[in-house]
This record gives sequence, C-alpha cells and structure tokens, in this order.
Amino acid sequence: QVQLVESGGGLVQPGGSLRLSCVGSGTIRSIGIMGWYRQAPGKVREFVATILMNGNTNYADSVKGRFTVSRDNAQKTVYLQMNSLKPEDTAVYYCQMNVLSTSYWQYYWGKGTLVTVSS
Repeated sequence: QVQLVESGGGLVQPGGSLRLSCVGSGTIRSIGIMGWYRQAPGKVREFVATILMNGNTNYADSVKGRFTVSRDNAQKTVYLQMNSLKPEDTAVYYCQMNVLSTSYWQYYWGKGTLVTVSS
C-alpha cells in the first residue's frame, strides 16, 4: 500500500510565498515522474508542474517563473516552492507520483492541501 501526504498549505497574502511538500510512504521500490496539480472551487483539476527522475521539469504557463518543483528521491518527497502568489492560485493542491511498488508501476494521488491567497 502506498500513501502520499501533502503539507504546507495555508492562508497567504498576495505576493507571498509557500512551500508545499508531499511524502510517499509504504512499499516503494522506485518513483518515476512526480507532479503537482490543483483544483480551484468550481473548476476541474489542472496541471501545475512535473519533475522527472532525471530532474527535467515542466510547468503550466500560469505558474512559470513563479513556482519551482523539486524532488528528494531518498526521502521520497516532492516539493513545490510557490512565490509571488496571486488570488487565482487559490486551490486545493494535489501531488501525484508514479510508483513502482511490488511488480508494476502505478500512479498515486495525495488527498490535497488547501492554499488560499487573499488579503
């Protein structure tokens, strides 16, 4: 059984920063792509950023230059550093990992952490 747990969300003023973390636990032999997605109230879940095992990253246009995704393979953790936050960044942020657990690869999701950007 694999579980992902996000942390670091909260209330922040526009222009502020937050750092999200997501830790994987359970039977994890290897982790491939790691990523962050978000879902704002009344909207569908959308892509934010991903990072491959080799460190290559990809970002949504809406967060380029403001957000940075990173990973610590030994700690089975993915991070999202969010700077210059805007009210439109308000959403529940979910992490996703592609995990080799026992004998096959599978995508897992965390339960999300709420980020609210408001003055």
